[in-house]
Amino acid sequence: MKKSKIALLGAVCFASGAFITKVTEDKLTVAMLQDAQRVIGLNFTDAQLDSTISELESFQENYEVLRKQELPNSVAPALVFNPIPVGYTFETEKSTFEVERPQQVKLPKKREDLAFYTLPQLAELVRTQQISSEELTKFYLSRLKKYGPTLECVTTLTEELALQQARKADQEIKAGKYKGMLHGIPFGVKDLLSTRKYKTTWGAMPYKDQVIDEDATVVQRLQDAGGVLVAKLTLGALAMGDVWNGGKTRSPWDITKGSSGSSAGSAAAVAAGLLPYAIGTETLGSIVSPSTACGTTGLRPTFGRVSRHGAMALSWSMDKIGPIARSAEDCAIVFNAIYGPDGKDQFVYDAPFNYNQSINPKKLRVGYLKDDFAKEYGFAGNDKATLQALRNAGVELVPISLPDLPARELTLTISVEGAAAFDELSRSGRDSLLVAQHKNAWPNIFRSARFIPAVEYLQAQRVRTLLIQQMQEKLKDVDVYLSPSFASNNLVVTNLTGHPCVVVPNGFQKNGMPTTITFIGKLFGEAELLSFARFYQGMTSHDEQHPNMNFNKKKRS
Repeated sequence: MKKSKIALLGAVCFASGAFITKVTEDKLTVAMLQDAQRVIGLNFTDAQLDSTISELESFQENYEVLRKQELPNSVAPALVFNPIPVGYTFETEKSTFEVERPQQVKLPKKREDLAFYTLPQLAELVRTQQISSEELTKFYLSRLKKYGPTLECVTTLTEELALQQARKADQEIKAGKYKGMLHGIPFGVKDLLSTRKYKTTWGAMPYKDQVIDEDATVVQRLQDAGGVLVAKLTLGALAMGDVWNGGKTRSPWDITKGSSGSSAGSAAAVAAGLLPYAIGTETLGSIVSPSTACGTTGLRPTFGRVSRHGAMALSWSMDKIGPIARSAEDCAIVFNAIYGPDGKDQFVYDAPFNYNQSINPKKLRVGYLKDDFAKEYGFAGNDKATLQALRNAGVELVPISLPDLPARELTLTISVEGAAAFDELSRSGRDSLLVAQHKNAWPNIFRSARFIPAVEYLQAQRVRTLLIQQMQEKLKDVDVYLSPSFASNNLVVTNLTGHPCVVVPNGFQKNGMPTTITFIGKLFGEAELLSFARFYQGMTSHDEQHPNMNFNKKKRS
C-alpha cells in the first residue's frame, strides 16, 4: 500500500487492533478514525466509525491499566505456538546417544593447530589427560584476547569463572568421574543468554550494564556436562545484524566484511579458532547467515527443542537456540546436552534425539529444491558440486518444491512480537540509544508494528497453520532435503514452520569468502539430519579449511 501523509490529532496510533492517543484529553473523532483506517486499508463508513468511538475510548483506558503492569522480557504471552501438523506424531522411544571416539589422538607439534581440533579430538586429549582442561582453557582465553578485539566478537570474558570450572573438571577427571565429550571443554554463548554475576547486554546500548543473575537453561546444562564457559559473545543489537553497541563483528576470512548476524560473535569466534563451539540463536537466519559468512557449521533445531529460559525474547513463536561448531557431529554432541524440557519453558517438547550408528545416511530419502538450484548466481557451482558429490556417493535426489503460500508476508510476526517484547523500550524513548537508527532498524520496526492490527496478526497465524500443514504434505516422502543457503524463501518458510536445518561449508566465492549449503530435516528429525550432514562432510574437506589469522595485513572498513 502506498504510504501517505497522515495528520492524526492527538498523535493517534494503532496498536493491537485498537486506537490510542498520547494526548488523553483530546477526544477521538470520526475524522481521526478515517485517517487511521487508511493505514491498514479499511473502509468503514462514518456512521460505523462513530459507533466504535465509545468502545475505543474504553480500550484506551484498558491500555493505561495494562501498561502499569510490569512485564519483563522473560514473560511469554499465554498464546503458545504449535509447530506440529494435524495427524503428526514424533518418535517417543529414546535410544543411546553414540559418537565414535577417535583413535590415537595426539597433541599437535604446532600448538596453534589445537585451535581447530574437533570436539571428539579435544575430548580425547582431555580424557586421556594429555592436556588439562585448565591448559586448554588458558589456550583459548589467550586466543580470545589476541584476536577478539580485531574481530570485535566478545562482549565479556568470563575468565575467573572459566578457570574455576576448568580446575574442577580436572579434579573430576583425575578422580575417574568423566562426564563425556564436553567435560573440560571451553565454550562461549551469545550474549542474550543470561549468566550469573556477568553482564547480559543483548548487544544493545540500553542494556549494556544489565545483569540477569541466573544461568540460562542452556548455559546450566552445558556446565552440568562439565563445560567451561569462557566468553559472552557479540550479537547484533537485540538480535539483528552484526552491529552491536561496541562495534561491528568481523568475519575472520576478511575483516573488512561483517560476520553477518545476529549470532555474529558465536560464528566469528568458532571460525577463527577462538573457541571449539558456541551457542547461537535464530529467529529468521541468525545461525544460518553468520555461519555462511564465517564458514562454520550451524544447527538450527526444531522449534520447541531447546529451552529458551534465560534467553532474550524477540519472537516467542519463532526464537530457537542451537550450536555453532566445526562439524555436524560437533553440533550433535552439543545438542545432545542442551535439548529437552526443563520445566521452565512451556514451549519445549519431550521428544528424543536418537543420534547413533544405527542411522544409515544412504538409506535416507533425500530431496532438493530443484528450482532454486537451477538459478544462476555467483557460487552456483559450489552448490551444484554438492549435489553431484551426493549423487556420486549413491544418493538419489528427488526434486521437491515448497508450499505456494505467502510466507514473507508472515514475517510481520517478528515485528509484532518484537514490538511487544520491547514495548517499554519504545514507549520510554530509550530506543534512541540503539546504535542503528535507519529506516529498517529496530526502533522504526517496533514503531511501525504498533499499526499492525491484532486481527491481521491472527489472520497471519492462520495462514501459518496452512503453511505448516502443506509443508508436512510436501515432506511426506523425504527425510532430508537440500536448499541453497541464499534461498530466502526456504529460510523464511522453515523458520515459520519450525523445521530444523544444518548449514555446512561447501566452498568459497571468488572473493575468498566461504559459501555454505543448507540441509533441512523433518520436525524433531535432528538425528537423521545431522547424520546426513556428517555423511556429506565425510566426503569433503570444506569444514577443515581455516582462515589466515594474520589480520595485521588487513584493514577494517
